Amino acid sequence: MTRHRSDWSNSDSSEGFTLLEVLVALVVMGFLLVGLSQGTRFGLRAWDIQARMIDEHGELDAVDRALRRLIQQLDPGTPTTGSTLAGTARQIVFTSDLPMAAVAATRRADMILAVDAAHRLMLRWTPHMHAVRIGPPPALQDAELLRGVDRLEIGYWRRDGVGGWLSRWSDRELPALIRIRIVFVEGDARTSPDIVAAPMLGRQES
Repeated sequence: MTRHRSDWSNSDSSEGFTLLEVLVALVVMGFLLVGLSQGTRFGLRAWDIQARMIDEHGELDAVDRALRRLIQQLDPGTPTTGSTLAGTARQIVFTSDLPMAAVAATRRADMILAVDAAHRLMLRWTPHMHAVRIGPPPALQDAELLRGVDRLEIGYWRRDGVGGWLSRWSDRELPALIRIRIVFVEGDARTSPDIVAAPMLGRQES
């Protein structure tokens, strides 16, 4: 009879967990949940940063390609009128082909590339008319290329190489090279390599 009571007592004590074991398990589980939540938060943060960097680089790449194409497609003018390009260190006035053929009746447009007071890199253009206009000139169209830009630093390279990079251009012929440096506002961590392109290169290849 005594042995039977002892067996029952041992069997009962081997089932379930003690209060101490339950508390330890809860503490361990709490540490695991904290670690998992921190890891998940870190992963989401890293994903967000990476996605933002990809978007920024994609935007800069698109602007780089667009400006290179505009420079390569510059209109050299005629022997009578000379070059259509007039530029300073902060803006360029020129005639070139628009990137999208559907935005106007003609791809050729008179353009101004500059940064406005709201720190936006803007391309302002009107359709280029070969004939004498009848009536008022068309209104300027604005295309925002990039935000957060403090200024442009533009240089022009003569075909004979004399004088190095010039900060102003008004010659009758196009420069051999044009360099555009995009300077972002203070506190903006973005950087963009210099855009250096040769006018007429695109026309020669096409």
